[in-house]
Amino acid sequence: MIQSFKPPKSLLRFVICSPPPVSPALTSSLKWVSTKTLQTPFQSQQYLIHHLQYLLTLKTHNKNSNFEHSLVSALKSCATHLAISQGQDGQQIHCLVFKSGLVSNTFIQNSLLNMYSKCGFFGLAKSLFDSCPKLDPVSCNIMIAGYVQSGNLDDARKLFEVMPQKGCVSYTTMILGFVQNDFWSEAIEVYKEMRNVGVVPNEVTMASVISACCHVGGIWDCRLLHGLVIKMLLDGFVLISTNLLKMYCASSSLGEASALFDEMREKNVVTWNVMLNGYSKAGSANLAREVFEMIPDKDVVSWGTIIDAYVRVERLGEALMMYQLMVSTGLGPSEVTMAGLISACGRAMAIGEGRQLHCVIMKISFDCYDFVQATVIHFYSACGRIKEACLQFELGIKGHVASQNALIGGFIRNRMIDQARQLFNELPGKDVFSWSTMISGYAHSDQPSMALELFHRMVASGIRPNEVTMVSVFSAIATLGTLKEGRWAHEYVLYNSIPLNDNLSASIIDMYAKCGGINTALEVFYQIRDKASTVSPWNSIICGLATHGHAKLSIEIYSDLQRRHIKLNAITFIGVLGACCHAGLVELGKGYFKSMKSEHNIDPDIRHYGCMVDLLGRAAQLEEAEKLIRSMPMKADVVIWGMLLSACKTHRNVIMGERAAENLAKLEPSHGPSRVLLSSIYADAGRWEDAFLVRRAMQSHRMHRMPGYSGVM
Repeated sequence: MIQSFKPPKSLLRFVICSPPPVSPALTSSLKWVSTKTLQTPFQSQQYLIHHLQYLLTLKTHNKNSNFEHSLVSALKSCATHLAISQGQDGQQIHCLVFKSGLVSNTFIQNSLLNMYSKCGFFGLAKSLFDSCPKLDPVSCNIMIAGYVQSGNLDDARKLFEVMPQKGCVSYTTMILGFVQNDFWSEAIEVYKEMRNVGVVPNEVTMASVISACCHVGGIWDCRLLHGLVIKMLLDGFVLISTNLLKMYCASSSLGEASALFDEMREKNVVTWNVMLNGYSKAGSANLAREVFEMIPDKDVVSWGTIIDAYVRVERLGEALMMYQLMVSTGLGPSEVTMAGLISACGRAMAIGEGRQLHCVIMKISFDCYDFVQATVIHFYSACGRIKEACLQFELGIKGHVASQNALIGGFIRNRMIDQARQLFNELPGKDVFSWSTMISGYAHSDQPSMALELFHRMVASGIRPNEVTMVSVFSAIATLGTLKEGRWAHEYVLYNSIPLNDNLSASIIDMYAKCGGINTALEVFYQIRDKASTVSPWNSIICGLATHGHAKLSIEIYSDLQRRHIKLNAITFIGVLGACCHAGLVELGKGYFKSMKSEHNIDPDIRHYGCMVDLLGRAAQLEEAEKLIRSMPMKADVVIWGMLLSACKTHRNVIMGERAAENLAKLEPSHGPSRVLLSSIYADAGRWEDAFLVRRAMQSHRMHRMPGYSGVM
């Protein structure tokens, strides 16, 4: 702070000439810079040149009262139009300041700081700031803003800590800097300090704090901030209301978000898009469409969001229809929208529509994006067109790791695990996704030992696994049933601070349950229960407890789940219906089965019908079980008829057993176990001749039962 600042010598040549004549139009107003709108860069440059001429005239005629004001105004204009980077007009004005002896004038000095900082000459700004004899709050705010703009948050924080008289601008600039660089917690800490020292925030402060809380806060933080901005009379600012709306949507509180949205007196296109995106991410495509239709000026984000809303709920036809409407308005899609659409085509096996979208991608050169190229490869492989996926890979940029990973995944999806491993081995720069994809391939291809071997190689090579990797690892361990390996993997996750998301928590619980450690599974569940935002961990413990015969506890946990705002899925009901089977709770099971569609809008699939047939069969309600099979919206398979046949043997119902065996024979004529069951039913009923005929038919058709086996050595 003690060195003096001198402008570069090369700039002094700009002020040694005699001032040229100035147009009288410019001398009529000293405020022209702040009131005149400049239409083009050329016009901006011409005005600044004329203003420099005017300043020289003022200096020549010693009009000092006007001269200082005009200097400040001119410097502000240079900062606004970045004129220093074009004609060096700002540096010429600095030379005028230096020659006029006004370099110590606080207002002019701060204007110079502001100009250099905003024009990108931060080194000159810092030199000028360091030459100041003492710290000034305004100059400190300018420098902090400059540090923030350049991404140098450490120096911004250091200056912020030592500056005198911190005000609203100081705190807001620091908070804004942290928010813009994704340091959400740090931004909130500065805000708390601001409130503790009694500095009142403004609308920009609150908008930034709300934005930070969107990422680290919860619904109660949102409500507290909402109440605060109402108390401070800041809720009328559209920026604040929009950020609050985004926070409610991020907290999955769409009811409160909708109420706030309806109350807003002013909405801009960002507000509309935030509400639209909230419904889209919640899977409420119909509500999203209602909002979309009301948007007065739809932009490309609006169209992309409504397309994404339909893609998320697998309504591809409507998504493609909205895409066509968007194109008809003259708006072009973004690369993200195209990737989402073609990915949806892959899930729907819509090869024709996907190929058309691929043509559009090629036409508008979106294939240069590596994630788009990877999505196209994924689309072809998902549709079973692995040759076309390979062709796309060959024609694209082979160095894209994302494309390489997509092709590995494509090989795995098409049961070509050896080809996937060959490509994996050839990759020069394997990333965590490459390893995770290959490990997942082995885990889901009945090669769990290979999955674990590859995982250990990954760790040895120095690649840090992520939560996706570990989900596949725990799946492989669960298949092998090696509890010791599972405990080691669990400890590895905790020791390496791998984030415990819901999928990873569910896989750990499932692993312990399948390896015989149901008590440990329950302990893990209780540790993460209140943090879980999806149903996956709940499904794992409900199914695990049901499998181990702890039906009562499984149903209790399901009842706890129902009291929470968590969306259930089909697997939830497989677990709870299985628990009812083990406990013989027929009426409760019937109620759960009916509630699937009536309360949760989940269509029962063949697995749920199988659970109900098993439940009714165990309870000797064979007629109702057969009636349920006849009413199924899908054709009953071997497992369903086998359950009924087994129940018929248990309860000695020969007539129904014959019908079940007949239907089994139609589905699979060589199904030996069903003939054995039917023979046993005849034998139990004393119909030895029928039993003998069934046995002889089995021998003549060379039917046999597959022997059981155990993995225990």
